[in-house]
Amino acid sequence: MAYVKGKNRNQITLFPEVIDDYITEENQVRFIDAFVESLNLINFKYGQTKYSGRPPYNPKDLLKLYIYGYLNNIRSSRKLEKETHRNIEVFWLIQKLQPDHKTISNFRQDNKKLIKQVFKKFTVICKNLELFGGELIAVDGSKFEAVNSNNRAFTKTKLQEKIKEIEKYIDEYFEELDKNDDEESGIKDFTKKELKEEINSLQKRKEEYEKLQEQLENSGNTQICLTDSDSRLMRTGHNGKDVCYNVQVAADEKHNLIVDYEVTNHENDLNELSNISIKAKETLEVEEIETLADVGYYNGKEIKKCFENGITPYVSKPKSSGTDKEFNKSKFKYDSEKDVYVCPNDSELKFKKKKKGKNGEIYKVYRGKNCNQCKLKEKCTKSKTGREVRRWEHEEILDEMAKRYELNKEKTKKRKHIIEPVFGCLKRNFNQGYMLLKGIPEVSAEFSLSALAYNIKRVENIVGIKKLIKATV
Repeated sequence: MAYVKGKNRNQITLFPEVIDDYITEENQVRFIDAFVESLNLINFKYGQTKYSGRPPYNPKDLLKLYIYGYLNNIRSSRKLEKETHRNIEVFWLIQKLQPDHKTISNFRQDNKKLIKQVFKKFTVICKNLELFGGELIAVDGSKFEAVNSNNRAFTKTKLQEKIKEIEKYIDEYFEELDKNDDEESGIKDFTKKELKEEINSLQKRKEEYEKLQEQLENSGNTQICLTDSDSRLMRTGHNGKDVCYNVQVAADEKHNLIVDYEVTNHENDLNELSNISIKAKETLEVEEIETLADVGYYNGKEIKKCFENGITPYVSKPKSSGTDKEFNKSKFKYDSEKDVYVCPNDSELKFKKKKKGKNGEIYKVYRGKNCNQCKLKEKCTKSKTGREVRRWEHEEILDEMAKRYELNKEKTKKRKHIIEPVFGCLKRNFNQGYMLLKGIPEVSAEFSLSALAYNIKRVENIVGIKKLIKATV
């Protein structure tokens, strides 16, 4: 049986007369073209041309190329350059222009602060299409790998261990030198010259580590990264550690669209809730909004700040640590009328003193009076003065949130379904779980393009290309 045969490569073929015939009405590039043409890029570099000199590339053409690239998992400037020579969609989109990779790369670098405004412009289109609910958002942070090897990231502990290890090796080599001096004959593992060279090399490395140690102490930071100074060594899944950026994202409940984001180098989410929630509320232009977050965001000051800005947070409470699970703080009931805590054995803990926390917060300390006579003392506390419980001065805010959280279980379960698919899509479908640029401003510009590509793809699936194009007019 014969196979299906292809066309003869040497046969003359009559292609369509214009490139436009290759691009269907529902092709994504038609929206990219319409969207970018609707933007005012006068503040971009070369947004205004001069009367003399060599003409630059129009920033609109380079922006179109980047948006197309991020939508199709092509982020590298060299790979984008290659597409301008072979991709018929790119031929159509930028009218067969072929900028080199340096020009493409410089556009993203030179306009890093303005690229985020492009993401904002698309959120306006989403609002006009009523794709944001504007009532409930979910926030979360995810680690995106930075351009920095773990071997070039140092904490105080790591530097101390490195210096200690080098000192150990130096001592061993000096012992080997003494051994070689004592032995007049016999086979030696190392020559004297080789040992001295190795010792000198180790001493130079030790000096480098000591300089880094001094630099770290003077800066007040907890770690230092040599390749990308803004990145940080962070704990990732499965108890591993990688040099990353912690990207905070707020997504709207209605269609899982990204409302806003913030690129940080903070190692956890503890101090991020109010910032990203307020930004999302301002973007949505609403008076009040509810926000869902996981236990990593549980911070009294941040929760209080949310309430002060018209945001109602739902954050799960972390499990309290204690000598015994039956006697952790959550088992002690607070009586607001008497201003006392009642322990699981029905004894009262009365107010003793006020105490200042590490970050300036004020706590009230409550202490049990008859703990030494209690049969359950060994399970509850080892303190000779009795069991103590601390209460933040604004803890009634946390108590109210805990009640609201318990009464709205169905709502709080939505968090995973709103925010986690966003990161899953970015990292798996778009293959953008790692950064190509260095520094927070540059990485922010890069993530702007990733977030824009994600939102365009989502909206394209919801309303279609033709309706999107009409919305840009």
